[in-house]
Amino acid sequence: MWCDNCLLVLPLRAGAIAWAVVIAAYSIAGGVFLLIDGQYLFFTFPEWQIYGGIGIGVGAAAVISIFALSNRSYIWIRVAKFLWPFIIVICAVRAILMIVQLQRGKDKIAWECANGGQLWSESAAAVNTSSDSFPSGFCTAGFSSLNVAFIIGLLVDLVFQIYMYFLTWRFSKRLEHYSNMKGPFHGGYYNA
Repeated sequence: MWCDNCLLVLPLRAGAIAWAVVIAAYSIAGGVFLLIDGQYLFFTFPEWQIYGGIGIGVGAAAVISIFALSNRSYIWIRVAKFLWPFIIVICAVRAILMIVQLQRGKDKIAWECANGGQLWSESAAAVNTSSDSFPSGFCTAGFSSLNVAFIIGLLVDLVFQIYMYFLTWRFSKRLEHYSNMKGPFHGGYYNA
């Protein structure tokens, strides 16, 4: 027997859409932040671009989930259900690497703060920066606060993604058991 409301915080379809909107918003914002100012936190050249690109990719997967849920599309919800496990694994590896690299670069971040937000010399030589200096908010907060915020943010991100996978899986199961669906034969899933 299926429990249609087990582990649901909000109604399934509308709640999953709202959850995906939240994930898309913070993932795209975080990805853009890392693409613009990531060189002040991560010091190996393509590193911040990879992290930012993964964030944008998570946002894209959330947008695919939004469209699949809003259209009640069985095919696209299956695509989303297929994508989320890979995204979760990639983001877990990204979270571990980001935490380790922040720990390794804490002296460089402290140097940037002590020198008026100037970009670390190795990073400045590797890339042409669009920003003039390190954002002052990070220097006033201190490295320990920044590190704790990143760790908490990355863990919350993983929990949100796992719950989004659960929601897409649950919605796909609801579509599979929908009484008017006839399956892949004799007119397909959307036989009118």
